[in-house]
Amino acid sequence: MSATRMLVLGIIRWAGAAHGYQVRSELHGWGAQEWARMNPGSIYHAIRKAAADGLLVEVPEDGRDAGPDRMRYAVTDAGVAELRELVRSGLRTTRDPYMLNAALAMLPMLERADAVAMLDARLVELDEAIALLESFGDRPPNESPEHVVEQVRLWLAQVRTDKEWTTGLRERLLNGAYRMADN
Repeated sequence: MSATRMLVLGIIRWAGAAHGYQVRSELHGWGAQEWARMNPGSIYHAIRKAAADGLLVEVPEDGRDAGPDRMRYAVTDAGVAELRELVRSGLRTTRDPYMLNAALAMLPMLERADAVAMLDARLVELDEAIALLESFGDRPPNESPEHVVEQVRLWLAQVRTDKEWTTGLRERLLNGAYRMADN
C-alpha cells in the first residue's frame, strides 16, 4: 500500500486538490496499475486512509467539474512530509520494485541533494547484496540443490544491473537532470 499511498499523495499534491476519480484517471493514464501493482479500489482506500491519518483534508468543490458532487482533497503539511519520506524510502530500498517505481514517478518531490543521498544509501545496500551473492560462488547456499546456483546468478546479474542504473541516475541528478523541489 505504500506505493499506492505515495502516488495518491503525489497526484493530489501536484493537482493542488483532487477527487478520487481524478487521481484514478491520472494514475491509469500513467499505467500505474502495471508498474505500481495497484487497482482502482486501492486508490480509494488509500485516499480514505490518508484522510483518516490527517494527511489529506477535504476542500470545497471549485465548480470546475461537471457531474455529481465529489469529495475533493488537498494534501496537508503532514501529508507532504509523509510523501517525501515515502519517496526517500522508495529510492533507498532495494527489495521493492513497486516502491522504486512509485518513487521515480514522484522524484521531483525531493530536493536534488536529498535524492542523491538516498541513491547513495541504495548503492551501499546494493554493494552489500553483491558481496553476499558473490560469496556463494559456485556452491548453492545452505546446501540447496545445485540448480539453485542459477538463481544466485540471476540475482547477482539483477543486483549488478540495479547498481549500474542507480549510479547512472545519481550522475544524471548531479549533472542537473530533472526538475526537482529545489529548482
